[in-house]
Amino acid sequence: MRLLLAEDEAMMAEAIIAYCTYFHHQVDWADNGVSALEMAQLNTYDCLVLDVMMPGMDGVSVLKHLRAMNNPVPALFLTAKAELGDKAQGFQAGGDDYLTKPFAMEELLMRVNALARRGHVIPTEDLTFADLSLNHDAFLFTVGKKSCPLNPREFQLMEFLMRNPHMYFSVDMLLDRVWGMAADVEQGTVWVHISMLRKKLESCGAHASIVSKRGIGYALEETK
Repeated sequence: MRLLLAEDEAMMAEAIIAYCTYFHHQVDWADNGVSALEMAQLNTYDCLVLDVMMPGMDGVSVLKHLRAMNNPVPALFLTAKAELGDKAQGFQAGGDDYLTKPFAMEELLMRVNALARRGHVIPTEDLTFADLSLNHDAFLFTVGKKSCPLNPREFQLMEFLMRNPHMYFSVDMLLDRVWGMAADVEQGTVWVHISMLRKKLESCGAHASIVSKRGIGYALEETK
């Protein structure tokens, strides 16, 4: 499960990330509302954990913007405020749950898991580019009658590139947007996965390839 945590208190954020990571969840972290909104627009998450009071843009405003764009991702608000009016404001903005600080990590994770199950937002439609089709149910891509299975990270990388064809992304950008900002991985990991995807595209005879431009990055392009 992939979560977006928007929390400006570093110690609190580190504790939440460590706890959720222990239970095999991937957590992207934004320490302000503006960054949180940008990340939520660029990535697909199973659940948002939003602190109400943040610099740049508060959590309620972040969710209002997302709901205005018809983004249905489940959202849990974190706040030190316990007044009924503050809770109502969060729910009116489109929030699904509310947790007042201080809280037990076990309760946070239980609530997040429940929201993710109730409102799973990973898209189920197949993506297509050139003669390539990406199947979300089977975790593979097909070219004509040929198919090639992908491991979860290959699938996420391929999905991101197919959703953004012809756009060049640096290695650091791919690390942030596919692996997540909290992921402890090296640039070589991106190179390895791109190399593996290139081989699979070639083996299926796809009219699509991951091309590179020195000093710029990688993009999915159509080939003849």
